Amino acid sequence: MIAINNLSVEFSSHPLFTDISFVINPSDKIALVGKNGAGKSTMLKILAGLQSPSAGTVAIPSEVTIGYLPQQMKLADDTTILEETKKAFKHRLGLEKELHELSARLEQCTDFESADYQKLLDRIEYLNDRIAVDATSNVEAEIERTLTGLGFARSDFNRPTSEFSGGWRMRVELAKILLQRPDVLLLDEPTNHLDIESIQWLEQFIQTKAKAVVLVSHDRAFLDNVTKRTIEINCGRIYDYKVSYTPFVKLRDERLEQQMRAYENQQKLIADTKDFIERFRYKATKAVQVQSRIKQLEKIVPIEVDEVDNSRLRLKFPPAPRSGDFPLIAENVGKTYGDHKVFAGAEFTLRRGEKVAFVGKNGEGKSTMVKCIMGEIPFDGHLKLGHNVKIGYFAQNQAQLLDESITVFDTIDNVATGDIRTKIRDILGAFMFGGEASDKKVKVLSGGEKTRLAMIKLLLEPVNFLILDEPTNHLDMRTKDILKDAIRDFDGTVIVVSHDRDFLDGLVEKVYEFGGGEVKENLGGIYDFLNKKKMENLSELERSVSLSASPATAPAPDSDSAAKDQKAARQLSYAEQKEREKTIRRAEKAVKTAEDKISALEERQAELEQKLSAGDSSTEVLNEYSEVSSQLEAAMSEWEEAQEALEALKL
Repeated sequence: MIAINNLSVEFSSHPLFTDISFVINPSDKIALVGKNGAGKSTMLKILAGLQSPSAGTVAIPSEVTIGYLPQQMKLADDTTILEETKKAFKHRLGLEKELHELSARLEQCTDFESADYQKLLDRIEYLNDRIAVDATSNVEAEIERTLTGLGFARSDFNRPTSEFSGGWRMRVELAKILLQRPDVLLLDEPTNHLDIESIQWLEQFIQTKAKAVVLVSHDRAFLDNVTKRTIEINCGRIYDYKVSYTPFVKLRDERLEQQMRAYENQQKLIADTKDFIERFRYKATKAVQVQSRIKQLEKIVPIEVDEVDNSRLRLKFPPAPRSGDFPLIAENVGKTYGDHKVFAGAEFTLRRGEKVAFVGKNGEGKSTMVKCIMGEIPFDGHLKLGHNVKIGYFAQNQAQLLDESITVFDTIDNVATGDIRTKIRDILGAFMFGGEASDKKVKVLSGGEKTRLAMIKLLLEPVNFLILDEPTNHLDMRTKDILKDAIRDFDGTVIVVSHDRDFLDGLVEKVYEFGGGEVKENLGGIYDFLNKKKMENLSELERSVSLSASPATAPAPDSDSAAKDQKAARQLSYAEQKEREKTIRRAEKAVKTAEDKISALEERQAELEQKLSAGDSSTEVLNEYSEVSSQLEAAMSEWEEAQEALEALKL
């Protein structure tokens, strides 16, 4: 369906790909894998037609449709969720218009034996088939199923997109792409903004409804569940395997091992042959044999060993200072925003050395609980930190908080103190920022490289309580495995907020589920929790069926009393609805106020930055810049809280 022929890409004379060729077939489910910076996102952009290669061709038939979801994109904020999603069906109008135009051309044709006439018939047949397929689906039902599958509540459908965070708006874009049912889906890190339940829904969609799929993801479980083919980009070449990710890893290691053995055997043969030639070169009795060995040496075709990235991330958290036996005790903890309850009555105790996960749908309070623990927001109840607890906090947007205008080295040099400053080069080298990489500007780093850099800052001071909010976003498979091993070996206490099932598997021994205003403790690992959830859902379904009485057995209500009850219920629900609308308007006003405050502070910050860049580094300017930066950070926190409260009200 799509043929990639002799593709090469260079950036500043540095080759990213060299002479790559492969084919994407109509029903392929392909995982595109490789280390951070290998060129996976670049390959997707080339397939989507957004970037041109330095050499080679990408042959895509004109009738093939492509849907592309990048890691980041600019999103419109002028419609509601439902209106924006309905834009996915604009292509149907285009097909109908083209069919009308081709039908008019067909009526004018007189040469019924020509190749052009046959092409016209084929295209009309294709358009009729596509329109017929689209017409069989219920648009409203498809939209509802897709949006709810991706985590939206029905009450969200008529809310403006501007009320949602960037992650939720990316879900809208994903919904639009899925509803278009393109012939080829190109997805770049689609699970980064999804919770576990939405990821499972997306898996089911790709397995049952998608056609060809090429995706980049660092979620091993997701790749294993949806892909049947793995293409690795490694050091400018590709390696194509007709298996999912986990079998690919085994086959790749076997390939490299076989190549190395063959290479070593050949090198031994060459060395022995050269040694024989040197020893007997001047002996007349061995002249024939020497000439024979020389010819044999000339005929040897060197075995090439695939170039392997031998750099190794050495990640080890510093020894944790000993804390008390119970680093965290939560007693009747609750958090409300106005009339909305995020959660209430949370009770749990973490023992020293425990590693636990916070899971649940987005907006159910995971990050809110973390903020309560960090003392960033007020809350009800009591949160008691144990003796000598020192917290290391990695926020979900930690990588985005880096100053992109400075170098990797300066980023660490600005926060390092004492003896650590003499070891910055060694630390950066351990995180694969050795040599020239340490002098790169932060703005040119990939998402995974920025995450690694942010992780270094976390390691500069020894802590005994780690709180990690989505630490694996943008990290490649190998780096995730190394981070997982480092957390497993860490002798302190750990809370991990994550939707990556494979990362959590074997790492945490307890799962706290956030949902429905409650925090529930679940003993066991992440897959124990998921299996239990499926059983609970089934039992709830069975209970609801058994409790619903059939018309034949249910007692007939008195018609007058039933009518009165219905009228009272309507009046009550109307009053409740009016009160709810008031609460929502107050929440919307709080969001707008916070946004206006942020805009004003950002404008003032930009003015001060211009003064600083122009050389005005007076004490007054520096002090004001520091104050404005602090106010901006506080305002961002206020906006996040207001937005979270508003989203919770609309559920």
